[in-house]
Amino acid sequence: MEKPRLGHIHFLNVLPITYSLTQCGYGEGIDIKGGVPSVMNNDLINNRLDASEVSSIVYARNFDKLLILPDLCVRADGPVRSIILVSKKPITEINQDRIVLTAQSATSHVLLKIILNKSYDATPEYCVRHLTPDNPVPDDCTAALLIGDDALNVYHHKNKDKFYYYDMGMEWKKLTGRCMVYAVWAVHKDFAQNNPEALQLLHERLYKGLRHGYAHKADAINSILDSKPFTFQQLDEYLEVIKWNLTEEYLDNLMIFYKYAYEMGLIPRMPKLKLAEVEL
Repeated sequence: MEKPRLGHIHFLNVLPITYSLTQCGYGEGIDIKGGVPSVMNNDLINNRLDASEVSSIVYARNFDKLLILPDLCVRADGPVRSIILVSKKPITEINQDRIVLTAQSATSHVLLKIILNKSYDATPEYCVRHLTPDNPVPDDCTAALLIGDDALNVYHHKNKDKFYYYDMGMEWKKLTGRCMVYAVWAVHKDFAQNNPEALQLLHERLYKGLRHGYAHKADAINSILDSKPFTFQQLDEYLEVIKWNLTEEYLDNLMIFYKYAYEMGLIPRMPKLKLAEVEL
């Protein structure tokens, strides 16, 4: 049997899985490719991967050929710390100004557009560029959306004399009262149907690897601490904010996100949630 091809996003919000896959043997027998969300999204859709963590909006746009792996996601209830809008003016004054979006993501783009439209009646001009924490808002823009480790860096090193900061997880909570599901693990339907043993292997390694990594959270943090601009305490607190289980409640929350996206024309149709059949 050929090794199943698994995409893995090397963001800190999945550090427990990263640690288990790369340092604890959970990646054995799996061909793992790492990258940012936008790359993993594209590779999965174009059949360069069999399964991957993907931005949750990507499933909505491709639900006819993907299945969700059960009980795995990236979510947060309220502030998430790693999806941050950095603005030169208060969010209530953005209106039709230009906002630059990180090139790394997909879900965050849709989330921001929903929040600005529904909560603040704003219809900005959007563009996509590469962004860095050192210079978060380009001169020709009013605000910028950062995600992942870059956003977490900005969160911990705010320049409140120069910018306003808005956590998109908190904004979603204010708008809906719900938890936000940012990413899911998805698998191609054809792969799942034709390779049930490999599908089971992938799910077990991810599911058990997550729990192993979280049980050894201190070791996981220490394994990357020297290469990241964060303290142990900052990462420890962050990994308490992020949750990874996907229950019926959170699937319902995901559909609320999709409903807003559909109403705004950000996805072409309402998706149906279909989970891969694996033994839990």
